[in-house]
Amino acid sequence: MSENTEKKQGFFSKLIVENPVFGLYLGICSALAITTSLNNAIGMGVAVIFVLVLSNIFVSLVRNITPNDIHIPVYIVIIATLVTIVKMLIQAYTPSLYTALGAFIDLIVVNCIILGRAEAFASCNSVGASAKDGLMMGISYTLSILAMSFIRQLLGTGSLSLSNPFNNVTLFDVRLIPQGFEIPFFTTQTGAFLTFAILAAAVTAYKNHLDEVAKKGEEK
Repeated sequence: MSENTEKKQGFFSKLIVENPVFGLYLGICSALAITTSLNNAIGMGVAVIFVLVLSNIFVSLVRNITPNDIHIPVYIVIIATLVTIVKMLIQAYTPSLYTALGAFIDLIVVNCIILGRAEAFASCNSVGASAKDGLMMGISYTLSILAMSFIRQLLGTGSLSLSNPFNNVTLFDVRLIPQGFEIPFFTTQTGAFLTFAILAAAVTAYKNHLDEVAKKGEEK
């Protein structure tokens, strides 16, 4: 197997097999709550990527000077500071997105993905590797909530729309399901759970397929 192929498989593995939402079951609360529109998903995804990358970098920088008995509080302070900065920026420049995301911006502080990667990866790896890990996990999380938002918005409203968060100008608004044939159920909390379950099952089926392929390869 070539080095490029291995790198591609590693990238794909981070996005699908180690998907934080559907593979590791982290950050589910925000994924269920804010995935009613593509705008919400993109806004939350960008915020999480920003916090993940920078928190991993800062945790990696201070890992050797942080006593073991206080490392979790130190990580939380770093994450909370970054989340506060993100919250202020969103409130200042995209007030409509700030209103839509509401308290879930603050809850990024306790998002299992952020603290989990700080503890499991950034605390024992270099700055470069930690930044890359944060970026990969952030992108994977963003793709997860985008997938949920796509399904819920399309089936629940019959259309897909996206607007510029800075001036609320509509970028596109396309109706794909005729009026009267929408399924409003998907805009509800129960619809969010069903969407999550379907996508999680698909990721699990893919992981099982990879395991079977690997076993057959070992047998040969």
